[in-house]
Amino acid sequence: MRTAPTILHLDMDAFFASVEQASKPSLRGKAVVVGGLGPRGVVATCSYEARVFGVHSAMPMGQARRLAPHAAYLVPRFELYRSISEQVMRLLRELSPLVEPLSLDEAFVDLEAGGTAWDAESARLAGVKLRTDIRTVTGLTGSVGLAASKMLAKIASEEAKPDGLVLIPPGTERAMLEPMTVRTLPGVGPATGDHLRRAGITTVGEIAEAGEDELVRLLGKAHGHALYAMALARDERPVVAERETKSVSVEDTYDVDIHDRVRVGVEVGRLADRCVRRLRGSGLSGRTIVLKVRRYDFSTLTRSETLRGPTDDPAVVREAAARLLDSVDTTGGVRLLGVGVSGLADYTQEDLFAQAAGERAEEPAEEPETRPAEEHRPSPTERRWAAGHDVRHTELGYGWVQGSGLGRVTVRFETPYSEVGRVRTFEVDDPELTPADPLPLGADAAGGAGQASSGPLPLPASLPKSWSGGGGGAATSKP
Repeated sequence: MRTAPTILHLDMDAFFASVEQASKPSLRGKAVVVGGLGPRGVVATCSYEARVFGVHSAMPMGQARRLAPHAAYLVPRFELYRSISEQVMRLLRELSPLVEPLSLDEAFVDLEAGGTAWDAESARLAGVKLRTDIRTVTGLTGSVGLAASKMLAKIASEEAKPDGLVLIPPGTERAMLEPMTVRTLPGVGPATGDHLRRAGITTVGEIAEAGEDELVRLLGKAHGHALYAMALARDERPVVAERETKSVSVEDTYDVDIHDRVRVGVEVGRLADRCVRRLRGSGLSGRTIVLKVRRYDFSTLTRSETLRGPTDDPAVVREAAARLLDSVDTTGGVRLLGVGVSGLADYTQEDLFAQAAGERAEEPAEEPETRPAEEHRPSPTERRWAAGHDVRHTELGYGWVQGSGLGRVTVRFETPYSEVGRVRTFEVDDPELTPADPLPLGADAAGGAGQASSGPLPLPASLPKSWSGGGGGAATSKP
């Protein structure tokens, strides 16, 4: 492992929700939830104000509404998020040629490879400058972790949230890790965590004390060796700018052939969920769903379906796999089943709703605050308005959709660089109201809609982190 904290991990703070707050003055400091608003929708990202109520990413949207009924619920604007992500990634590539994006809002950077940092102080200065540049260019905030390995840099950025910088000085890694929960380590999910807890192991320090042999006995050879190394702060993985993975798949071979068609369907759904977990664990998503079936006579069939866009939504993968299964004759029994995803992409936050977004475009968006008691079924000639998306009125100018239903659409007229705007309601087919492209943020805002911006946009309120570096960019390390 390195002798200097020259691996940087950047994680933008509540990225989707922060973009929406920066774009909409009326939502700054308010609870904002971004995701799919349909009956099967899930939360992509929520603001820190919404997290106070227990809302978190990947939560079913219905549950989020129950926890935070007064939050603003918005449909993602992926093109805007992508454009801002590209600005951030350009800033990272100014630091080093070795940038490993994990998603739209997260990446590793090898500062040593770029000659940007060679010791703790130069790394800290690079992190401070990066956070300042991101704020200037985008008007948003990001949290930075600096350490001698990827694992520790990611842990540091998590400790820095929100809007902070944490540097782990070499030589302090073991002391920093020891009191942390076992769930801090990559690859330790709820099941592994419960297994370790039953063995009396709840902290990273207790993993190290248990010893490698005991971990291998508890978790198996591969997982036991890896977990023991992580507990000792050992991580030699390099920052890799290019991904080589072509597909992600899982499969099971059954001791006894499965003849029950319902059981086969249940197994395919279970495999789809496992595949998505592996997909997300790699920071990936994909467009093509593949089903593999080996029948009783050892004949193997594969079926595939390519979606409109990349996804890592388990519901979408399950449904596609089920459709593929419908085309396969399982009479006589099945001895092996597999589900895979190919056509991979890196940007998982966008991908979470890429497939479902096309379906929701065919449905009226809901009012953010209330659900109508009686659904309005629009005529084929009515336009659909997605909550949070941009519009322009011929007289009133730019605004965004607060909600629609019952043949009406409610719009708040404000821009990223205006005061809080007024609200008006229109017929959904009002000819003076049209969809619009998002207005720019941050340093690009000066050219937006002919209005000037005097500097970075006001930032959303965030929850203070007592020991991480705050807005001033000071580096700290865990005692």
